[in-house]
Amino acid sequence: MSPAQSTAVHEVTDHHVLDETEVGRYTISEVAARTGLSAHTLRWYERIGLMPHVGRETSRSGGGQAGKRRYSERDLGFLDFVGKLRATGMPVADMIRYAELAREGDHTLAERHQILVDHREEVRARITDLTSCLLVLDYKIEYYGAVVAEEPAATTGKAETP
Repeated sequence: MSPAQSTAVHEVTDHHVLDETEVGRYTISEVAARTGLSAHTLRWYERIGLMPHVGRETSRSGGGQAGKRRYSERDLGFLDFVGKLRATGMPVADMIRYAELAREGDHTLAERHQILVDHREEVRARITDLTSCLLVLDYKIEYYGAVVAEEPAATTGKAETP
């Protein structure tokens, strides 16, 4: 990852959650369309404390209805990060803890770092397991490919190895 990418990831995954007064420009339906998450999931993230900082319109902030959720670019960045954590199997409780720590400020950097280091180790272990499974699949595909190529031999009753 380049230094610029690293800085961008850091800013959207950490500092944005500290600004709880920011009112974004995206409605919940726009965010749902952009992220592939349902409006129900976005509301659930807010309710469980994963994203409690989502801005709300006031009667003066955009001409819409007061209280309507408005997501910022930083919110979208955090949702992307959360999506990566979800895709790698991080438990929701750990994601919530990470978000809580980020809101508390830089004095929690060591704990956030450890959460991510621990999770990375779990991801690496799963990758190792999946790589082993992939080798078995490759073997079976190669075996079946060879049997299909010899089609007449496949009908002679050759037993397949498990």
